[in-house]
Amino acid sequence: MADILILYYSRHGAVEAMAQQLARGVEGVAGMQARVRTVPEVSPETETSADTIPAAGAPYATLDDLRECAGLALGSPTRFGNMAAPVKYFLDQTSPLWLSAELVGKPAAVFCSSSSQHGGQESTLLSMMLPLLHHGMLLLGLPYSESALSRTTTGGTPYGASHVAGPNNDRPLSEEERTLCRALGARLAAVTKTMGMGR
Repeated sequence: MADILILYYSRHGAVEAMAQQLARGVEGVAGMQARVRTVPEVSPETETSADTIPAAGAPYATLDDLRECAGLALGSPTRFGNMAAPVKYFLDQTSPLWLSAELVGKPAAVFCSSSSQHGGQESTLLSMMLPLLHHGMLLLGLPYSESALSRTTTGGTPYGASHVAGPNNDRPLSEEERTLCRALGARLAAVTKTMGMGR
């Protein structure tokens, strides 16, 4: 079985719910499995550090998770049209993988959530793509052959899966958002498998 790493940060649970749907899509492809990981909060107090094991949910990611994966799905909430600080902080620590070119040629995709319909989803997805391009990863989006992309009145973009969480960040994933998350996970897994990654 080849691992697709689903790496995310979620503050209110929306991105975590998306990650679970992506994992379903990945595991619908024979021979592929999802490895779901998160990253800790970033503290404004430099002397504060998170426990090494989260109290609940997915384990924290390590560089070995990236090193060992056959493909990557990266998720974040939207912060002023950009990825959240915990995701950026984790990516900033991946220089050893860049120096050894360990992510070059691996397929990758991105997903995000925002509180409003026009809350910077597409720019957030693009911001997450930039470090992946520097690592030499091969980026995948969602083609318009996914009919939910044309039907959605909530989240969903050709750059990657997205979700509109609402002003209180409590809106569940819509049917189209769930469909597009699963489709993105399945596409990432299928392309990774076709490329023979993770053997």
